[in-house]
Amino acid sequence: MLRSTINKRLLSTTSNEIKKTPLFELHNKIGGKMVPFAGYSMPLLYPNIQNHIESHKWVRSHAGLFDVSHMLQSKLSGKDAIKLLHRITPTDFNAVNPSFGSLSVLLKQDGGIIDDLMIFKRPEGDADEGFYIVTNASRVNEDSQFILENVEELTSQGYDIKWEPISGQALLALQGPKASSILSSLLPTSQNLDKLVFGQRKTFNLPCGTPIGVLRGGYTGEDGFEIAIAGEKAIHFSEKLLSFENVVKPIGLAARDSLRLEAGLCLYGNELNEKLTPVEGNLKWLISKTRRTDSSPETRFNGYEKIIDQLNNKSYAQTRIGFKYKSTDPAPAARPGSKLLDKDTLEPIGVVTSGSVSPSLSDEATKKVVNIGQGYVNLGKHKSGTELLVEVRRKKFPVIISKMPLVPTHYYRG
Repeated sequence: MLRSTINKRLLSTTSNEIKKTPLFELHNKIGGKMVPFAGYSMPLLYPNIQNHIESHKWVRSHAGLFDVSHMLQSKLSGKDAIKLLHRITPTDFNAVNPSFGSLSVLLKQDGGIIDDLMIFKRPEGDADEGFYIVTNASRVNEDSQFILENVEELTSQGYDIKWEPISGQALLALQGPKASSILSSLLPTSQNLDKLVFGQRKTFNLPCGTPIGVLRGGYTGEDGFEIAIAGEKAIHFSEKLLSFENVVKPIGLAARDSLRLEAGLCLYGNELNEKLTPVEGNLKWLISKTRRTDSSPETRFNGYEKIIDQLNNKSYAQTRIGFKYKSTDPAPAARPGSKLLDKDTLEPIGVVTSGSVSPSLSDEATKKVVNIGQGYVNLGKHKSGTELLVEVRRKKFPVIISKMPLVPTHYYRG
């Protein structure tokens, strides 16, 4: 039987005090198996509804509801807000249209990644002009301290910048091919999701008048939405979504991790850390072309010289890759820290950062098991199609480097 291969980091906490999201009581009511994660009590899965594999496949075929309220939501405002963003990220936010956003990374002075995050430009005329930001729960302290230090430095120089966390707001993720039809059915007929495309965020109003911030996107590779709603309204709204019980199921951390791994997405602490740059992390596309030739040191992003040298001269040793096991016979999945070896010399040339069975590619009926993973390997050994070995439990298994995403994505682009 296929088993969840969630790594131990997903079951860790960053503080002694366990917090609760606005949906905590709902999780308990419907039988969530609660675990500490990033300082919060979060559902790993809902065993009386589905196991991990069933939940994973349900999101790929129907719609799954995730509680992601543990993530840090914040807002950035002021006429000089972009100056801050252009210092701490490599993305050109002048080129981002209102209501749209981008994945980016917070960069240390040496170009190391403090966190990956989503940043959206608010619509023109919005009462809260500026940017809406979502960062990882496990990096709340590091992100907050880093952003505030940079805000304080720039405001002391006379720049107009304000950053503040958003409190009292839940964040839900409705993901899967049926997500759009379900959310649309809960909106007034005058409000249409068809024109909301991947990477776009707008405010909609429920029939009761409650506003919801709706982003088209997510962490699964499927079409879907991340929905911000007032915390006191979150349980009622979630129960409305779950009332479509033949289409929408509650989904926990276990399936969230295997879904993102299939989609080729990073998990901070596994694929990304403060010692790695976006070039090494195979996130070069986050470095806007308009920002790669910045002649003024005052407007360059942190780590500019190192990162540009890596781009131009390949002055780095390893890069992030995805891989699949060559055999579909049952075998233990690779774990973070497992060695990746040259298949001829057996010399270590890399390391696994995440690994799991792929529920989408495996088939319990035929006992076909496809193990997948991500990791870092030496330049020259990173091309798709390269065959390597992974060492797991003192045994070696043939793997092949595969282009990410490892399972096709289905983002809605209109």
